[in-house]
Amino acid sequence: MKILTLIAHTGVQQELTDLLRSMDQISGFTFTHVEGHGDEVEADSFVSARDEVVGYIPRIRTDLLIQDDDLDSILSTFFDKQNNITGQGIYWVTSVENGGHIL
Repeated sequence: MKILTLIAHTGVQQELTDLLRSMDQISGFTFTHVEGHGDEVEADSFVSARDEVVGYIPRIRTDLLIQDDDLDSILSTFFDKQNNITGQGIYWVTSVENGGHIL
C-alpha cells in the first residue's frame, strides 16, 4: 500500500472533490486545511492580495491510502490536462507498512 498526499489551493477543492469521487480506486478521503508558504507564490493564480500580505496561502491536504497497483492510473488522472486541478498543487508518495480499521 501507498499513501498519496496531495496539497492544493482551496480554490480547487470542489474540482478535486469531484475528481476523487469519480475514481473507483478511491473509497473515501478527508480534507485538512493547511497553510503554505513558498517561492511559487508569484506564479500561483489563486494568490490574493491578502495572501501576499499575510505571507501564507490557504491550502487543502488529503492523504489517500491506495493499493500499489492503482498508483500509476490515479496519478495519470491528476496529470490529465482536461481537469482543472493540473498544475494547481503538489503531491508525494510514501510506502505504508501496515494499515486497517480500528474496531
